[in-house]
This record gives sequence, C-alpha cells and structure tokens, in this order.
Amino acid sequence: MVWVPLRTPRTDRRAPLRAPLTRCTTMSLEWLMDWSWSLDGLRDFIATGIQSFRDCDATALAAVACLLVLFVWYCYHVGREQPRAYATVNALMQSAEANGVQNGYVYCHSPECVRCTHHDGLNQKLYHNLQEYAKRYSWSGMGRIHKGIREQGRYLNSRPSIQKPEVFFLPDLPTMPYFSRDAQKHDVELLERNFQTILCEFETLYKAFSNCSLPQGWKMNSTPSGEWFTFYLVNQGMCVPRNCRRCPRTYRLLGNLRTCIGNNVFGNACISVLSPGTVIAEHYGPTNIRIRCHLGLKTPSNCELVVGGEPQCWAEGRCLLFDDSFLHTAFHEGPPEEGPRVVFMVDLWHPNVAAAERQALDFIFAPGR
Repeated sequence: MVWVPLRTPRTDRRAPLRAPLTRCTTMSLEWLMDWSWSLDGLRDFIATGIQSFRDCDATALAAVACLLVLFVWYCYHVGREQPRAYATVNALMQSAEANGVQNGYVYCHSPECVRCTHHDGLNQKLYHNLQEYAKRYSWSGMGRIHKGIREQGRYLNSRPSIQKPEVFFLPDLPTMPYFSRDAQKHDVELLERNFQTILCEFETLYKAFSNCSLPQGWKMNSTPSGEWFTFYLVNQGMCVPRNCRRCPRTYRLLGNLRTCIGNNVFGNACISVLSPGTVIAEHYGPTNIRIRCHLGLKTPSNCELVVGGEPQCWAEGRCLLFDDSFLHTAFHEGPPEEGPRVVFMVDLWHPNVAAAERQALDFIFAPGR
C-alpha cells in the first residue's frame, strides 16, 4: 500500500472571503429591489397627481388663477408705493441738509405745521392727513387715531389741569406721570451702557462756553430765573447736521434705539443744561403719544424734576422716563461750585401706541405738513 499525501484544497483559504462577498451581493439585490419599489411609488404618486389635476373642476382652477393674479398685483402695488421715507433717524441728516438746515437750533418755519400753528382748521387738517394715509395704505388699526382727531377739541378742553397736551391727545392710552424703566427696556439699557460716550462728547462741547457766551449750535431758552441751554441733534423731527457731526457717536446711538421718535414733529433729542439757580416754568408738552427719557450726565444736589405734582431726582448714568403732557417743571437749586445739571433728552414712543398707529402718526405729523 502506497501512501500518497493529499493536497490541501485552495478553496479552503478562500472561504473566509466568500462570505462577505455573498453578503454584499445580497444587500445590493435588496437595495435594487427597494429602489425599484421607490420608483414605482414615485410613478404612482405622479400619476395620481396628474389625474387629480385633470379631474379638478374648472371653476376651482379659475379661482386659484384669480387669487394668484391678485397676489402678484398686491406685491407689485406694495413694492411700488412704499411709505414715505420716515425710516430711521440715520436718514434725517441728509434730508435736513436738503431742506437747508445747517446748524444750531432750528424752528419750524412752515405756517401749516400742525405742531407749531394753532388755528380753527387744525382738526380738519389732521383728518385730511389721516384720510390721505388711509387711502394710500389702510384704515386698519386707525380707530383710536380717528376717534382722537374727531373729538380732539373735546379731549383738549375737558382734560384735567394735571394733563393737558397742547396739540394732540390720543385717547385710551394709560396715563401716569412717570414710567418704569421696563416700559422701554431695550432703549433704556442701551442709553445707560453708552453713558460715558455721551458724557465725553458733552464735555468736549461744553469747553466752548469758556470762549463765548453762547457757542454755535446751542440755544438759550426762556426761564423765570437762571440759564437753560439746549444742544439739539434732532429738533421737531428734523436733524441738525452740524450738531450731529460734533457728537458723532451719540448721533449714531440714536439710530440704534428701537422707539426713538425721529420722523415726526413730536420727536426731539438734545443735551439739556441747567445752570445753578435755574427754574423752568411749569408747562405742558404737546402730546401724550410719547414718553420723554432723561439720561443723567451730571446731577448735582438739590436738582429735581416735578411731573404731575410728583418730584423725582436724576441720577448719573440712569434714565428717568416721564409723560411731559402732564404739567411739569424742573429746577437746580444746588451751589454754584457743583456746576450745572446736565441730561441727555430723547423722545420715545409711548409703549401702548401700536406699530400701525406709529406709522400713521409719522405720516400725519410729518415735519412741514
């Protein structure tokens, strides 16, 4: 018997490789089957959609087409007739220069201005402005303004002596002499964060007082006693370009405020300075649609603001919000060595005036209207 050694089959060494290949082949077949099924489903879906479109009623198709045409027309109409350029206070400098306003405190010279002129036809003029706005845009949200204009004389004459706005009263707004900081929280916090910036620009401006009695750009206001100076960046909705150039960082800050009134005659932004011994006579502001914000820059002792009979004191780096349509006054009875009381004043929208109302009021009370 002859023993012959058996050769080891080569297929044994390849066996471990065959299993993965077999699994890959199986997975590929399954994937192809799934893909084929997905294509069938997609084809059925498309076919169903086409059949649904064919079966759709002609009246429904016509209605959809009409709605589409109306939507395209509306988009074109809105895009063609944008609201007047009341946009932001950053745009006011260019418009002011175009109107010939160059420097210093500016008065409105228009005989038709609803802010500065009081006459029997004021209500008719306001109503005409409201009608023009509604014709261009919408009556939606105008109920309170319409009511206020229609009965303006009654409102102004019947208001209690503690609150009597001189020009325009918007009914159904909450009334209080002072507002909490949360009423316009964003703008209050932004102003207070930039306290040092505003203060530094004021100090640079105030150095000019050592050279002359009333430097360019400043206005002296009438007071029973003492001296009250103001340096306006925005005056009655009009930017004062040269003043803004002298306070560039403060001016840019105005553009970041969300509720600053910069586009109608009730909007102002200025630095207000009271020298020691000054008393501001009691007076009313023109409207209740705004709240006036004072950021304290320099606050000596014995300085007070009294609104509606309630006294408050300023604090450096802090904002004080009040409704200046209430009877109010301010005084500085501190010693001369403590220097002037200085605040940065800016008019903000009353928090209960809606966005649609703000746009309409900007239109109705636009500068020069």
